[in-house]
Amino acid sequence: MITLFVGAGYTGARVLARLPDTIALGRSRGGNRQLDLDRDGALRISLPERYAVIYSVPPADDQPGDPRLGRFLEMLPHPPARIVYLSTTGVYGNRDGERVDELSKPRAESARAERRLAAEQMLAEWCTGRDTTVVVLRVPGIYGPGRLGTDRIQAAMPVLEEQDANPGNRIHVDDLATCCIAALSPDVPDGIYNVGDGDHRSGTWFTNEVARQAGLAPPPTIRFREARETFSPMRLSFLRESRVVDTTKMRKVLGVTPKYANPADGIAASLAEESDG
Repeated sequence: MITLFVGAGYTGARVLARLPDTIALGRSRGGNRQLDLDRDGALRISLPERYAVIYSVPPADDQPGDPRLGRFLEMLPHPPARIVYLSTTGVYGNRDGERVDELSKPRAESARAERRLAAEQMLAEWCTGRDTTVVVLRVPGIYGPGRLGTDRIQAAMPVLEEQDANPGNRIHVDDLATCCIAALSPDVPDGIYNVGDGDHRSGTWFTNEVARQAGLAPPPTIRFREARETFSPMRLSFLRESRVVDTTKMRKVLGVTPKYANPADGIAASLAEESDG
């Protein structure tokens, strides 16, 4: 079955390398066919009767809801068999370090998380009455080659002291690609899946591990009260939210066991790929 990957960028490139019969739509990245969802247009491609969609375009920052997703759905000549939507674990909001799973009620607190939750709801409503199933992958921070933050380490940008740091939730880009491909299978039930490596060591640990493996000086550390005065509002909004995202359903139902369950291994593989590239 043909797959249409919409928003093919960092994660999409990994999916496209492994998934045959895929049409990629993006902003002319890597030779993809162009698609501008910020204005009215047409989907100038021919689609078979049965096809699937992986949608990873983020909502626009300056509008409520997700008009981009709405425009895309209006462009479709006929409904797909399945849509895989890449959302965010940010829809759970702050839980003060408590565990959340797919049955936990979303409590989006940031505007970006509210837009993602609105997109999830839009898809659910759009598919009602159509022969289309939806799989929502709620994705944490994505890392991999070129996404390790070595530039920030080299610039000696501070991180929180470990005692002030929150639990980490992350996934290597190759493991996310595996989740996307698995979610296309008709044998996988539709619904919501949290994805991640299952390792919840903090962002401070992660940054220090990158520095150690890359042979860089570890970044300076500061307390949270100091960070409030120096960190950007967006960075602070991430740091204020604390939760442990349960990924049991990913393993038992989606059928994905992360290759990089230990992020130290994912960091090593990413640095090796950067060196080879």
